[in-house]
Amino acid sequence: MQIGDIKVRVTPVALAVFLFFMVLIGVYVYLTGDVRSLIWAVPSAVMLIIIPGALNYMSQKQYASLVPEYEAIARTMRIRAINLSLLGQPVRVKGVVERVYFQFLNRPQYLVADRTGEISVKMFTSPAEDVKKGDVVEVLGTIVKRYIMTGDAVINCVSIRKVENKQ
Repeated sequence: MQIGDIKVRVTPVALAVFLFFMVLIGVYVYLTGDVRSLIWAVPSAVMLIIIPGALNYMSQKQYASLVPEYEAIARTMRIRAINLSLLGQPVRVKGVVERVYFQFLNRPQYLVADRTGEISVKMFTSPAEDVKKGDVVEVLGTIVKRYIMTGDAVINCVSIRKVENKQ
């Protein structure tokens, strides 16, 4: 579903939960004949789709509002130059997507590589456009630790978008 310029995505998991409960409600009504329960059961089940959709919309809108700020202040860097001494710094990285994880949860992680190395890019909402393995992308984000207290440097992504492959 599209709201303005934001494409709202509901995860397959949320959709499966919604369908499971709709089937459960249907079986209950069929077995008991209690049609009045549909007055509360169907709206409750519909909320299982509306709430994740609303949360996805709000997070995407927030991320979209951060993009101009990051474009203005982010330093373009090679992946090899990114380390823990840059924690909290906004960066811009161009590279090729080598792997995509957790896209079905609207919390995708990408393994992005350039000629100098590779880095994990984590995004906490679905991106504005679909990014697949092999795409050449530009990433805007902040350097963070992989885990809260330990780990190597990763990028907390604000925006990931496909760019032309100029070789």
